[in-house]
Amino acid sequence: MTLPSDLAAALQATGYLPSPALSTALQLVTLLGKPLLLEGPAGVGKTQAAKALSEALGTPLIRLQCYEGLDAQAALYEWNYPRQLLHLRLLEGTRDPQEAGERERDLYRPEFLLRRPLLEAISHATPPVLLIDEVDRADEAFEAFLLELLAEWQISIPELGTVRAESRPHVILTSNRERDLSDALRRRCLYLWVDYPTPQAELEIVRTRLPGIEARLAEQVVGAAAYLRGLPLTKTPGIAETLDWVEALAALHREALTPQVVDETLGCVVKLREDQVVVRQKLQQLMTAALQTF
Repeated sequence: MTLPSDLAAALQATGYLPSPALSTALQLVTLLGKPLLLEGPAGVGKTQAAKALSEALGTPLIRLQCYEGLDAQAALYEWNYPRQLLHLRLLEGTRDPQEAGERERDLYRPEFLLRRPLLEAISHATPPVLLIDEVDRADEAFEAFLLELLAEWQISIPELGTVRAESRPHVILTSNRERDLSDALRRRCLYLWVDYPTPQAELEIVRTRLPGIEARLAEQVVGAAAYLRGLPLTKTPGIAETLDWVEALAALHREALTPQVVDETLGCVVKLREDQVVVRQKLQQLMTAALQTF
């Protein structure tokens, strides 16, 4: 696969505006074949980075969403039991024992295999982007399994044998730091901390993603979002919430933030009742920040 000569420009062409450090890290993923671990608060664009890389490279995105209790089998493959059962029923009329035995062995042909994300990722002839999202939600046992996979790039299926990667995927792991990841996993990865953007950078994101938005409205929302991130909220709003808020205000034909407009649309950006109570107590300071950031 031919890589874009200027990956940063290719990423920007998808509507994603990475920092120079993130552009460099993604470039190294494609050049060195090493996984990239992106850590940072929720909502700063870690998952979107993998989606943008996939689009920029013109290669499929394969996503494994991690969760508590995820095991290797669920991430690798399973057999299509309903289809196998149908196959067995078709054998019921077979009288030749040898023929029936051969057909029963055929139950474990590749066409009966359901590929889950990790097996799918190593089965491609050209490297896809493999996103292992929120790896910190999985437990230590699954993390240990990942270490082996990232080292060997092969999977053993008892009924079929060993499946080796035809080409290594471009791997992005994300973590919100719900728990500490092992040093062994970190050693195998490139690493980048992704923080909330500066107001100037976030304003550029808003203008890129939502062209045609009134300039002053975008500036006020970005200033308000920056102020909200300094409050002791349980769920700090991310870039996605900023975009949702701007888009909602535009749909409602609001041209500027006012205390009433903030109160009416607060659910677009602050998603917990307790956090909304905190924000409404700081409404005047929020309005000041919205008007003075730029």
